[in-house]
Amino acid sequence: MQNKELVKAAQAVIFSSGEPLAISRLSEIFELTPKKTEELVSLVAEDIDKSDLGFTLIRLDDHVQFATKKEYASYIKAAFDIKRKTPLSPAAFEVLAVIAYNQPVTKAFVEQVRGVDCSSVIATLVEKDLVEERGRLELPGRPLLYGTTKNFLRCFSLSSLKDLPPLPESDKNAVDVAEQLEVRPDI
Repeated sequence: MQNKELVKAAQAVIFSSGEPLAISRLSEIFELTPKKTEELVSLVAEDIDKSDLGFTLIRLDDHVQFATKKEYASYIKAAFDIKRKTPLSPAAFEVLAVIAYNQPVTKAFVEQVRGVDCSSVIATLVEKDLVEERGRLELPGRPLLYGTTKNFLRCFSLSSLKDLPPLPESDKNAVDVAEQLEVRPDI
């Protein structure tokens, strides 16, 4: 298959998946080495960007997915009559930050950091698919461990957790982490 046809085939596969697609899965589909697959993903991204379309290829850790460009969010909402979901509360942002920076963590850890019960906030974050269960801790009672999801990465326009803003060094330089993250309007 020629390079141009391979790029088009990869675009079709990524588009039809609908969900984030593992780059390793693309390697299997096209029988390419990981390095060649990375090159293919770069070519797909370049082709989409060069075409100046209403969508782009986003990278979510070791997965890729097509997503609409942020500047068209209002039109998409109007087209699908999407009602604005309840925005995250300050408490939810705090819990999300604790989980994102320390994952995997137990509910007890989050509550220890915040000093208040976080059961309902964690349940809300799980419902919004920003946080998920990541197994159980091997301690008495086997408490659940929580971590962030790929949807969390997508909503905050992050490629991976490495892209999280650094934590403030001191109260003097403290900047609210939520303000540093560019929040997509659909969470």
